[in-house]
Amino acid sequence: METLKNKIDFAVVFSVNGANPNGDPLNGNRPRTNYDGLGELSDVCIKRKIRNRLMEAGKAIFVQSDDNKVDDYRSLRSRAEGELIAEMNDEKKFREEACKKWIDVRAFGQVFAYKGDGGGVSIGIRGPVSIHSAFSVVPVSVSSMQITKSVSGEGDGAKKASDTMGMKHRVDHGVYVFYGAINPQLASKTWFEDKDAEAIHDALKKLFDNDSSSARPEGSMEVIAVLWWQHNVKHGQYSSAVVHRSLSAVSKEGVADPKRIEDYSIKLKSLSGLTPEIFNPTNVVIDRV
Repeated sequence: METLKNKIDFAVVFSVNGANPNGDPLNGNRPRTNYDGLGELSDVCIKRKIRNRLMEAGKAIFVQSDDNKVDDYRSLRSRAEGELIAEMNDEKKFREEACKKWIDVRAFGQVFAYKGDGGGVSIGIRGPVSIHSAFSVVPVSVSSMQITKSVSGEGDGAKKASDTMGMKHRVDHGVYVFYGAINPQLASKTWFEDKDAEAIHDALKKLFDNDSSSARPEGSMEVIAVLWWQHNVKHGQYSSAVVHRSLSAVSKEGVADPKRIEDYSIKLKSLSGLTPEIFNPTNVVIDRV
């Protein structure tokens, strides 16, 4: 089984309209923003969506969410013990079996750390797929509204209980960008193959399919473009920093408060010998410079 030969870089541009793309539990579940007011999605949030899309494509996933799992295991430990033959005291065999069993383990890595009768056991796997947090192109406006339930969750119903009141938050509009890379050296350690990279590529294209909720209504989040740079050498023709900087997205000159994708200017700087494959379902204009 041959693992990934050459480095890959990628970028995803997506829009948010009237949705909470990633609530912050330390801030009343308001959409995440940084100190500059830019909207943010954590890398963990993005990986969760990728895992869900991979699972929908029939791939075996180790880290499944409780509300979207496809087996009866109630914890990661029970899933590992129920699906793997190798014991954790045989680290080499356990590592290989886990990587070959689950695509998210061989892609993102995983720490298997469990308590045992003789103390703790820990096996760390470092994956080849790294993903940055996503940030909005310009500062986002967050709207909040108070909501109520029509019935009390507790009590005899004689009066409204405190649990009938709540808050709901949303980003009115934003265009976000995140970047990532796939490292062939690390791929060789987790048995990550070219077909696995293509599965990640497909998942990025469908990132928000079947992802709706009360916080993210259907159609409120949309992939604008996926750029996929396939290098022709193991270490990459350019560093990831150079490749990622070749893509820029800003609001158009004279547009102080962008409200739609047409209010943005997306530019792609040419890199000699390295041209990305571009998935552009909305036909947004990407200027080559």
